[in-house]
Amino acid sequence: MATSGPHESYNLDIHTPAGNLTASVSVPTGFIHITDIIPLMRSLGEQAHQLAINTTTQTGATISCQKGCAACCRMMIPVAPPETFALLSVVETLPSPKKERLVGRFQAAQQTLREAGLEEGLQRLAFSEDQVTDEELEPLNRAYYALRMPCPFLEDEICSIYEQRPSACRELLVTSPAELCQDLLHNPVNLIPAPFRIGTVLSKLWVDFCQGPVRLIPLPFALDWAKAHKSRNTRTWAGPELLNRALDAAAQFLQRQTP
Repeated sequence: MATSGPHESYNLDIHTPAGNLTASVSVPTGFIHITDIIPLMRSLGEQAHQLAINTTTQTGATISCQKGCAACCRMMIPVAPPETFALLSVVETLPSPKKERLVGRFQAAQQTLREAGLEEGLQRLAFSEDQVTDEELEPLNRAYYALRMPCPFLEDEICSIYEQRPSACRELLVTSPAELCQDLLHNPVNLIPAPFRIGTVLSKLWVDFCQGPVRLIPLPFALDWAKAHKSRNTRTWAGPELLNRALDAAAQFLQRQTP
């Protein structure tokens, strides 16, 4: 987020299923892009997740996830529209040889999905104006995972963009033995649930401004989606307005999680 110029500060108190999240945040009073709100919202999501982590570890459980444990990097990672622009920016700033290798891995992933007969369904998730249901999504999720295809950003079993990784990647933590994650479809894996999913919140924020379905884009098609919609990322909003709408989207998500 831009740091120059005047800022407006807020003290937040957000009720989540894991407890109350209190945080102090600030945003520029001037105009910013929707991608500028991503770090702040991810920080709130991680703080909320930490509440759930604390509750879990107080029972004696420990987090199994460690550097180099990349089973979850073979799942279908959903990326919110604003996050696709952030990922494209990361890729475009890479040195040429590294950028070319990465683009090649994205192309190889798409080819694998095409050969597996999944490309059409995943393209629909990314580009269709229809709202895809959970019932339609689940078979694609399972078929994608069955391929055991590594994320294009995975290098030597380590995320090459760890600090810029999508929100969904930050929200998957387990306390069950790490080896069980090698087959998430059949093994009993104990997840620490994220109180609210920032990718979904950012997707709802995008819809608030740009209309259309609430979409989460499969990562292998994220760069293509960002390039196809790059003109939409030129608009700016006053920082406080953007934050307030993002918090409204988070509140709507949380309300649906309340029994």
